[in-house]
Amino acid sequence: MALLLYPHTFEAMKMSKLYVICQLLGWATYISIAFILNQLSNVPAGPELTVSLWSAFVLGLLISHAYREIIIRNRWLELSISKMIPRFILGSLTMALAFQLFYSGLSFILFQNSKRIEFGLLVQEFAGWIVLFLLWSLIYFFYHFFKNYKQEEIKNLRWEAAINEMELNKLKSQLNPHFIFNAMNSIRALVDESPKKAKMGITQLSNILRSNLLMGRQKLIPFSDELKLVKDYLAIESYRYEERLKVEIHIDEQSSNFLVPPLMVQTIVENGIKHGIAHLPKGGTLSLKSMVVEGLVVIEVTNPGQYHEEKKAETGFGLVNTRERLRLLFGAPSSLTIKNLNKSEVITTIKFPLKFNDL
Repeated sequence: MALLLYPHTFEAMKMSKLYVICQLLGWATYISIAFILNQLSNVPAGPELTVSLWSAFVLGLLISHAYREIIIRNRWLELSISKMIPRFILGSLTMALAFQLFYSGLSFILFQNSKRIEFGLLVQEFAGWIVLFLLWSLIYFFYHFFKNYKQEEIKNLRWEAAINEMELNKLKSQLNPHFIFNAMNSIRALVDESPKKAKMGITQLSNILRSNLLMGRQKLIPFSDELKLVKDYLAIESYRYEERLKVEIHIDEQSSNFLVPPLMVQTIVENGIKHGIAHLPKGGTLSLKSMVVEGLVVIEVTNPGQYHEEKKAETGFGLVNTRERLRLLFGAPSSLTIKNLNKSEVITTIKFPLKFNDL
């Protein structure tokens, strides 16, 4: 009886360290149990018992190993369950018969004991070997299926991760041009009104582009880096909206360390300006808050205006993109919600699991 390690490929026939250890321990355990049972049955612990047990130990190792080679060479483990079970049973019966023949023959040669070949005793011993090899086979195949299941699970997870990676890269590649286009529009609006402010806006935009390049293909960045980008973006918009845009930022003490998806906060800030302040002659105050609540990062952006459920499709590409990125990166614990805080304000809330930057 042994817990066996099936090779990674059928061509690789080398015995693994785990296989050798399990074979030795398994058969040694069986022999130890057999010795204890013989002692409880008052069988003398003489040379005959010692040789018999050692013979069973060696034969068990050799025959079970031969059985394993048959399984590997004939690729039984690649078969369906319906085809494997008959081979599983037949193989166990064959190995039990081979063990019985060798063991009985060896005992008769060594001890010249006629009792060893009595029919009743042979049947009793044969039944015991059948149970033993069925148990060996069961452990072998159970381990194999468990191992294959884990490998398949890992393969599926890697495949899923690769798909998610491609989707995230696609979303990021869509988001960057979208953001840059909107920022350029803001600067273009300043060119005729105030060339000086337009020049300052271009400087801010260059800072943003530099940050984007440094972010590269990162899935998550420190919130402090995202906040710098948001402030640069707000600076561009402040040149355009002037007194109409007021900004309040309240950041949790831990916010410089936790990680966020790049451009995520900027997207909801931009949405608040585009769908709120931009439509109000007097503008208003845009508030950005961050906090940590029960292991979740909570980021809130409040802006003047009213959110209409029937017009939610008009909230833009950026929020759809953000929701999808949150889903791919964090799964169920993450969320993005928009609702009316009161009759004159809209609040956008993002929640996702807390992850810290250890660097």
